[in-house]
Amino acid sequence: MGVGIIELLFRGFAVGLAASITVGPVAVLCIQRTLSKNRRSGLISGLGVACADTMMAVIAFFFYAMLEAQIEQYSSLLRVGGGIFVVIVGVYIFFQNPVPQIRRNRAGKSSPWQDFVSIFGFTLANFVIVIPYLLAFFAVFNVGAGHGGVTDVASVAGSVLIIMGFFGGAVTWWGALTSLISLFRRKFRPRHMLTINHIAGVVISILGVYTILSTFINTMPDVH
Repeated sequence: MGVGIIELLFRGFAVGLAASITVGPVAVLCIQRTLSKNRRSGLISGLGVACADTMMAVIAFFFYAMLEAQIEQYSSLLRVGGGIFVVIVGVYIFFQNPVPQIRRNRAGKSSPWQDFVSIFGFTLANFVIVIPYLLAFFAVFNVGAGHGGVTDVASVAGSVLIIMGFFGGAVTWWGALTSLISLFRRKFRPRHMLTINHIAGVVISILGVYTILSTFINTMPDVH
């Protein structure tokens, strides 16, 4: 049972981490607040993003688990589709340039509570984009396979562990990002985020390609 718990937490953690490593609008706000105000503002903003993403992950996971249960015979196709979507997102991230937005944004005075609520609401407002993105990563990491949604106590417990892992992965990313920006704030230049985007785009694209290839290899008939 211990191994199963660790595996579920790790899979959820992987999805949360992978789905967070992009320098989109919410990341730009977290970075700007860290630079313009302090590390605490950036951390609280990152926590707001992680909480909003986790709420949407609950919806995405429930939908994915139900979809997987309904079309179990097409689970490989679901993974390939998720892999293709992730590759497209990776290419988009690679060519996205956050520098102009970072230079354009200016963080005014606000309380920690305002930092949290404002970015929490902003993240939720992008649910149309975020939920398909999360669905793709659940498919890529094969999260939900064998859990069947919410049909019994074991499934519910497994789902809770996955979501806990997801939250841990998201918080780890935002904590690491804002801490790194704060540590090197005197040497930080907006163009450095372009490098992060390039690395994130390559990593995510490789992850998508690996998912597609591994799915095809696993579905090939055994010649022996």
